[in-house]
Formats: sequence, C-alpha cells, structure tokens
Amino acid sequence: MISDRFIILRDLDVLYNQYNRREQVHPDPLVFLYGYADIRDREIVGLLASSLAYGRVAQIYKSLRSVLEKMGPSPLSFLNRSTRQSLTATYHGFSHRFATDENLVNLMLAIKDVLDRYGSIYGCFLSGMTIEADTVLPALTRFVAAFTAGNAQGLGHLIPLPERGSACKRLNLFLRWMVRRDDVDPGGWDQVPASKLIIPLDVHIHRMGVTLGFTRRKQADMRTALEITSVFRLMIPEDPLRYDFTLCRMGMNGVSILRTGII
Repeated sequence: MISDRFIILRDLDVLYNQYNRREQVHPDPLVFLYGYADIRDREIVGLLASSLAYGRVAQIYKSLRSVLEKMGPSPLSFLNRSTRQSLTATYHGFSHRFATDENLVNLMLAIKDVLDRYGSIYGCFLSGMTIEADTVLPALTRFVAAFTAGNAQGLGHLIPLPERGSACKRLNLFLRWMVRRDDVDPGGWDQVPASKLIIPLDVHIHRMGVTLGFTRRKQADMRTALEITSVFRLMIPEDPLRYDFTLCRMGMNGVSILRTGII
C-alpha cells in the first residue's frame, strides 16, 4: 500500500479540507489555546492541556477548565507570583484520572523552574534542538529531563519519559500545537521545523497506520510512531503531521478510513 502513497495523499487532502477546520475542534483540548495571544501564556496552557489529555473527552474538558479558570487571564503571571503553598491551596482536591492535586502542583512548579532557567518553555525546548537530528526526539528527551529534574515520580503520569520507549503521544501533540500553523494548530514556535515532528500516536492513528500498511507493529510505542511518521514524511517532507488532526477527528467521530475510499 505504501507504493500508492501519492494516491493516498490526494485523498487525504480531500479529508483535510473537510475536517481541518476551527469549528471541528471543540471539545478537543486544543480549543483552550485559542484564548491566549501571548505565546508565553499559550505554551503554558498547551503543556497543561496536553498533559491532562487522557481519559474521557468530557472529563478532560472539565478538568482543564477548572485548572485554567483559577490561573486568570495570564497563566505566566499566575505562575510568576505563585509558590508551592499558594498552588497547593488553590488546587487542593483536584484530581483527573490518575493525576492528583500534588501531581498538578509539581508540574506547575516544574514549569515555573523552567521559566526561571530558560525564560520560556520554548527556550527550554530550543536548547535541545540540533541541526543533525532527523526528528525532535533527542530534543524531546532533553526537554523532559529539564522538567523532571530528579522528580519524575512527583509528576505521576503527566509527563512521559521518552527513554522508556513511550510514544509520548501527549507531548508530541503539544509540539504539534506549538509548531504547526494552520486553521487548527495555532503555532508560534517558528524555529522548530515542522518536518521534524513525530506523530502523536493514539489508537486511531495506530489502527490507521496498520490499515494503510505504514507499520506492522502491534505495540503503540515510539518506534511505531516513528515508522508511521516516516511514511508521512515521504509524502510531505515539510509537514508530516498535516493530517494528524483530521485522522484523529475522524476516529473520534467513528468514521473508519475504510469507508472513505482511500483504500
């Protein structure tokens, strides 16, 4: 099927034009990023939103709304004036699936520490980027190390560890939001090439990858994510994640790629 990738590309463009629209986003957690014009606020919201993006969509939306409402109009200003004590008091009793209020507070303190050391989350990620790397994986590994900094257990499931082979779906989703710019993804991290992004591998993308012959792997891990991304990179070298939102939205809406005429 990979030999037919340019036919697939043509048909995916039809689906992209149908699904890749701002009105299709809700209730995807990406919707929360649109209210922040300042990239320094938006990247904080993006990291929090992607970290909590697991479980039922309705619960994700509810949890994020409760977190962000307490931060006010500028999450950056909120974190700059916050302490462990104030954050603990503000988010006492918070829970989201496996995440506790302590996990959330530790993540916010990790963000605050990164801001102090690098000036922005963007600056932190750029510090790990190299021209030689084919993908963002090496930079992502260093990025996670900067956030965990000896306290990985304190973050619970909120920040996955790339060195353990995780597909890091939520972190790659965060990078897609911050790097790509179109009707859906707001972008802003202009010095990170979209060509180096890795697809956020969820059950829908994995199933699609197997169906289209992009991978034969049964494990939804980083190796599988890289295999699927490599095929999309052959089709669109400059933007391999162009169809990610479209394919995820189709999956969430129960639309099978088998019924689209692509294969």
